[in-house]
Amino acid sequence: MIHNVLDNTNGAKTGNEFLAFTLGREEYGIDILKVQEIRGYETVTRIANAPEFVKGVVNLRGIIVPIVDMRIKFNLGEPTYDQFTVVIILNIGGRVVGMVVDSVSDVITLSPEQIKPAPEMGTAFNTDYLIGLGTLDERMLILVDIDKLMSSEEMGLIENIAA
Repeated sequence: MIHNVLDNTNGAKTGNEFLAFTLGREEYGIDILKVQEIRGYETVTRIANAPEFVKGVVNLRGIIVPIVDMRIKFNLGEPTYDQFTVVIILNIGGRVVGMVVDSVSDVITLSPEQIKPAPEMGTAFNTDYLIGLGTLDERMLILVDIDKLMSSEEMGLIENIAA
């Protein structure tokens, strides 16, 4: 089934699609266009002197991909790795990065009216990396600007790993 996001009246997009995932008790969303694939967690090769949240690297069809555990990065308790643990493979500015999350639920389409500015609040993410809050019926997703987050200095991923 082809999902049409074009409004036939003026050709403008009527919504943005987000991949919904959970970290701890909160539900987050990232732009589906940044997602290359979703995989189960597999053993990684550790890298000496990497920050703790960089679990290591995996070889994905010949590409060495750094794997970041968001649960460690945002101090969301002791991470467990089981058959439900998911790695979202992202393509950010031509770089491939994997992100470990607790689970992935679905893809949701949000119209601009459903996206509210994020208030200053005690979320794991610095509000600089938030697009806003997506509301859909009873759900509220914290929408993350994954480009900004992954290329941020604190992550140091995009430069460090390239070095």
